[in-house]
Amino acid sequence: MSKTYALSAQKREKAGKGVARALRRDSKIPAVIYGDNKAPETIAVPVKELTLTYQTGIMQTGLCNLTVDGAKHLVLARDVQTHPVNDRIIHVDFMRVGPKTEITVAVPVHFVDQDSCPGLKLDKGVLTVIHHEIDLICVATKIPEFLEVSLKDKKIGDPLKLSMVTLPDGVRALVGMEDETLATVAAPTVYAAEPTPTATAAATDATAAATPAAGAKDAKG
Repeated sequence: MSKTYALSAQKREKAGKGVARALRRDSKIPAVIYGDNKAPETIAVPVKELTLTYQTGIMQTGLCNLTVDGAKHLVLARDVQTHPVNDRIIHVDFMRVGPKTEITVAVPVHFVDQDSCPGLKLDKGVLTVIHHEIDLICVATKIPEFLEVSLKDKKIGDPLKLSMVTLPDGVRALVGMEDETLATVAAPTVYAAEPTPTATAAATDATAAATPAAGAKDAKG
């Protein structure tokens, strides 16, 4: 089941860059609500409330109970635009959702049971992660907070595939991604030992002793 959070907002009648800049000076973030075959609504969200919520990470997969001038909307943040320099939020797109709404969401992948993985604990292997998050098709009210992948009993060379994970009810893989590899247990990297100065000198002396001088070759000839 999707986690939920709450935000409040106010309607705004005007749009445009000038209006957006004025809102930000007034400590508000311009946003829009769209979807569910209804007309889009332009709104303004308090910057402090929105920023604190965004920093928790819940807006990636959580549902928002958004109250706009007393009217309640169940929405999902589909696009959070941030400033390229200071990472401050500059605009948010909220999509209306219902019990039957299906959407594609990037769900974080968590790897667990590393202490029960012989490839890591006994053979000193390395977990090579291919997907830190994976796109899944989810019923909007059943978006998982994360996908849990167990490393139990995995050995060197074993892949961890999406098909090995039991997906929650209302969640399915994208077509063609059902058997996608999420990570592998790779062998440890072995580096060649650096030769010591003594060994290098001995090898040089041995080479010199085995190679006759040019003058000696001429004398024999």
